[in-house]
Amino acid sequence: MSAGRHVLDNPALTSLTGPHAHFAERRGRVLRYPLDVSPWVGLPDEPGADDWADLAALAGPGAEAPIPGFGGQVPEGWEVTFALDGVQLVDDGLAAAPDAEAVRLTHADVPEMLDLVERTRPGPFLPRTVELGTYLGIRRDGELIAMAGERLHPPGWTEISAVCTDPAFRGQGLATRLILAVAHGIRERGETPFLHTAAENTNAIRLYESLGFRLRRTTRFLAARVPQRAGDEQTVGI
Repeated sequence: MSAGRHVLDNPALTSLTGPHAHFAERRGRVLRYPLDVSPWVGLPDEPGADDWADLAALAGPGAEAPIPGFGGQVPEGWEVTFALDGVQLVDDGLAAAPDAEAVRLTHADVPEMLDLVERTRPGPFLPRTVELGTYLGIRRDGELIAMAGERLHPPGWTEISAVCTDPAFRGQGLATRLILAVAHGIRERGETPFLHTAAENTNAIRLYESLGFRLRRTTRFLAARVPQRAGDEQTVGI
């Protein structure tokens, strides 16, 4: 981390050099999660040509590298495949509490979790994402209908993510209950909850603020494709 930077300013990097270091695949100063855990890459705050070359080697020719929080320019030869303005919100008085109906989800529940994610599209969730932290779910008649859990884990902080509810059960406050239950577990460890959402998702932002989250900063979700041939990347624009 650069001097004066907060651990939440580059949350993938500070997670992979902190509590999630046991997941880290590294080349030089570039780190990433295993591809069946999370797509996120941890890039230095001010990456140079060597860092981009290391990312290219780590990811492989033609691979897509999602870099959360990166607001700079990618080198010539790299293709930006996804870019979205986002916001980061932090706990500022959540009424966190356990939920009697919420159950801990495990590897045995992953097929149902993946099915729920496929129907609701809350963001990346892969076969081993459940290993990143605690995931809670609510079932009705044995069917998983809502879930939320923990993703990035910078020191002292834990991100709430994968918040989703089956469309047939929306409007019942299930997502709110699960957010508060996950936040309770984070608080019990002496850490602070935070989360991300798209800047254009104003309804979600209003909901999160009503629960006790506070807008901390704007951010950017970006993914870039590695050049197909080694040496195609240039230092222009870095």
